[in-house]
Amino acid sequence: MNIKPSRLTLCGNWVLERFPLAKVWNDHMAHYYAPKNFNFWYFFGSLALLVLVNQFVTGILLTMNYKPDAKLAFDSVEYIMRDVNWGWLVRYMHSTGASAFFIVIYLHMFRGLLYGSFKQPRELVWIFGMLLFVALMAEAFMGYLLPWGQMSYWGAQVIISLFSAIPVIGDELSLWVRGDYVVSDATLNRFFAFHVIAVPLVLVLLVFMHIVALHEVGSNNPDGIDIKKSKDPWGHPVDGIPFHPYYTVKDVVGVAVFLLFFATVIFYMPEMGGYFLEAANFIPADPMKTPEHIAPVWYFTPFYSILRAIPDKFAGVIGMGGAIVVLFLLPWLDRGKVKSIRYRGGIYKKALMLFVISFIALGYLGTQPVTPLATTMARIFTAIYFGFFLLMPIYTRWEKFKPVPNHLTLDPSLEEKIPALIALWNEVTEMKSIETDKGAVIKRRFNVEGTKHVLIRFAKYLKESLD
Repeated sequence: MNIKPSRLTLCGNWVLERFPLAKVWNDHMAHYYAPKNFNFWYFFGSLALLVLVNQFVTGILLTMNYKPDAKLAFDSVEYIMRDVNWGWLVRYMHSTGASAFFIVIYLHMFRGLLYGSFKQPRELVWIFGMLLFVALMAEAFMGYLLPWGQMSYWGAQVIISLFSAIPVIGDELSLWVRGDYVVSDATLNRFFAFHVIAVPLVLVLLVFMHIVALHEVGSNNPDGIDIKKSKDPWGHPVDGIPFHPYYTVKDVVGVAVFLLFFATVIFYMPEMGGYFLEAANFIPADPMKTPEHIAPVWYFTPFYSILRAIPDKFAGVIGMGGAIVVLFLLPWLDRGKVKSIRYRGGIYKKALMLFVISFIALGYLGTQPVTPLATTMARIFTAIYFGFFLLMPIYTRWEKFKPVPNHLTLDPSLEEKIPALIALWNEVTEMKSIETDKGAVIKRRFNVEGTKHVLIRFAKYLKESLD
């Protein structure tokens, strides 16, 4: 019996014969095998894609009512916030999304440092990722000027003036970037063009190249093992599973948790104490009045702190740029024989811990006014920051490493962890009988002695992990 295909099926087949949609889906989702042991740290790649889409959609909606004019820009943002239906929500989604983007990207990059995702054969994946990071910084900096508030205006004035420290071409470069001798309407217009059209196109291209390069060599994993080396008779990695549906479903859970935090910030604390939206940016830009303390938005402050820590202006610019350039060199600086921190020696673990402390400390110091103590601390943490990278060829050769297994090790599931979590809860708390007006009541109370034992065990475990 011959069943005549429907018109919809025929139309679908006609499209698939001319556009390889099914092949793209199979190559990058359904038939793309990922390691079985992805953990919490592997949520941030998909979350970065989610936030990127959020920025594109909300950005398009904002441009419908925004005026890239020095006389109208600030008022147009106020109009969006007050008079456009749901405009306040779109604006807060975009401003919160910018900070969320950098939080997710920084954690994504930290995952790479943890598990050696920058090492052979993923050097190009890391390079594309770092180019994405630089493009994202450019996108954020140009978008930061658009509200035309006090901090936006003076922050742009200070940062653009840094280009003038470059010998020979500095003054001409600053003038070209601004389009005028001061930050003005010309600067706003060109920043708007770059923020809305030019840099987003670069971001989309780099995201495509990053994903294609990743899927060509395969995803890394917490063990740092190449799963392509062991395949079953059908040519599938024995330690891998199809990305869809297994990890698409898992990513949905990560997205749900992320959106819970994201919505909490948007609806209850969109300014985040002045870190996401500064108070000075709710005041129209005034070229005649300088804010008391000029500082960039929080995600630039680690590099801004390095700039301020170096007394010479040109050397400071070199230091700030070098702090980013050195990240590009990471695949060739690390001479360790293993990828994952699980099998690295204590030297790398301690160095990574110092690096994280220095990065967070530099970020905090960059938000604070300049004082002699803050400058001294910034110089110490700057030395630690660069020491982590520049000394890496030495200390990664010295460290001892643990033997790497031939196959992936799987972390226990949540169901397997529940008995241990219950035992831990019973150890740090205890049942006590409390006399009340209505008689004796049994309540669970904090157990000091049990908590002490738990902390001692945790300290021993932490020490062993660093040895």
